[in-house]
Amino acid sequence: MRVAVVSPYDAGAPGGVQQHSAELLERLSARGHDAWLVAPGAPSSGRSLGRSTRVRGNAASSPISLGPSVFARVRAACAGADVVHVHEPLMPLASWAAIRLDAPRVVTFHADPPAWARRLYRIGERPLAGVMRRAVVTAVSPVARSAVPDRWGEVEIVTNGIDVDSYRVEADRREDLVVFLGRDDPRKGLDVLLRAWPLVQGRHRGAELVVAGATRGSNTDGVRFVGRVSEAEKRRLLGTATVFVAPNTRGESFGIVVAEAMAAGAPVVASDIPAFRWVAGECGVLVPVEDAASVAESVSALLADPERRSGLSAAALRRVGRFDWGTVVALYEAAYRRARDMTM
Repeated sequence: MRVAVVSPYDAGAPGGVQQHSAELLERLSARGHDAWLVAPGAPSSGRSLGRSTRVRGNAASSPISLGPSVFARVRAACAGADVVHVHEPLMPLASWAAIRLDAPRVVTFHADPPAWARRLYRIGERPLAGVMRRAVVTAVSPVARSAVPDRWGEVEIVTNGIDVDSYRVEADRREDLVVFLGRDDPRKGLDVLLRAWPLVQGRHRGAELVVAGATRGSNTDGVRFVGRVSEAEKRRLLGTATVFVAPNTRGESFGIVVAEAMAAGAPVVASDIPAFRWVAGECGVLVPVEDAASVAESVSALLADPERRSGLSAAALRRVGRFDWGTVVALYEAAYRRARDMTM
């Protein structure tokens, strides 16, 4: 099957949709499909829509395609596809163009939209009903599903995927190593963790916090910023972490970093937001949002309790299999077949 995978975000920028799209392409190609990425930037295996422009929203910065030429570029880049798979279908402008193509379409909602975006969903509910009902609509979690109007038809949950086995690295857990992984956007909660850290240090003098994905100056004892890391280094960090912390404040629809930590067997402390609650279930310690004292207490308690850590790790490894790429790509293949059948 020939599949055009459309992402509205710059392929060279870090982000969950970009990672998901790239890994989906790898799995589709491995299963014999002719799949390519359509995105701004310079996709390593795909068709470029040109340069991106950064736009602020949802407490983050999104690199997207703007300008009147985007519609023609998307149409040309998707030519010849049996199915067009559109990620974040309401994100301008690439996805807007792709959902209106005269081709079998699968659309995937990833985000937990902020209030203003949910209002736009409601405004577009009736005008877009015909377009969406002629597509197979999926969402990566119940949180992402919650914003999709019922008028647009049935929405299937097809989660984000991870290669579960690749996170089981041969490494010993380090004593008192706490790991954070994420961009330095306000909603990722790094400031909450940094406020909590002196309280953790007060109880565990030898503890170290490694911050991956962000770089900033720090005068806080026991904090080490390592910036963006490779996939191999990410797995090593998660595989050696005593505790993984996800103090995100809002705007998460799935929580891929939580699933990755679970796959690596790292005990998780995470904000009690709906997406993390759904991914982690009873396999993590959930704390009130933006409550640095609760983060510190939960991290400190786990550092002092190896038996509890072992129990959380074992439970996480049992649960995380549902997010494995083998399951996810098979669900997308079925969605592609349904999309083709709808146009026959």
